[in-house]
Amino acid sequence: MKSFKSTAWILPQPVLIIGTYDKNGKPNAMNAAWGGQWDMHEIIISLGSHATTDNLAENPEFTVTFATADTMIASDYVGIVSGRNTSDKMEKAGWTVEKAPNVNAPVFKEFPMTLECRVKQKMDESETGYYLVAEIVNILCDEKYLAEDGKPDVEQMKLITFDPVHHTYIQLGKTVGNAFSDGKQLK
Repeated sequence: MKSFKSTAWILPQPVLIIGTYDKNGKPNAMNAAWGGQWDMHEIIISLGSHATTDNLAENPEFTVTFATADTMIASDYVGIVSGRNTSDKMEKAGWTVEKAPNVNAPVFKEFPMTLECRVKQKMDESETGYYLVAEIVNILCDEKYLAEDGKPDVEQMKLITFDPVHHTYIQLGKTVGNAFSDGKQLK
């Protein structure tokens, strides 16, 4: 086996789009890869210092959605351009924005599923950022992405993952097994 120095290579990494409003109600979005489920009703995201963290200091509510193959270009764009420096960032992204029903944050209609969230805790806060733990208040899913059982159909969403090794995006593929079930074959 070849050895590599320690680096951020946990795989797969979600491509999270975080939506906030600034103090004047203007929507903003950023791309974040370092996040995941914290417990049953909470998520954690590692955030540097961004317009998003400025916005969260004013309003602790936000949305999180998952980038797809169809939203990849604009999702990458909102990760490489700062809302602090680019006043027309959201216009260039081209997303349709509406207010979330349960939190004071934007929903971007081009994405299949959105988590409505509220800041619960900021850990290790400094001028360079912090770890954000947030409560999931509600989950919205476009009905065209629901499976026959009425729940979100993840395969149909064409979600992408960030490959930190090669700096690429990879579309997630097909179902290959059943969690909490297939392992029973070895009992």
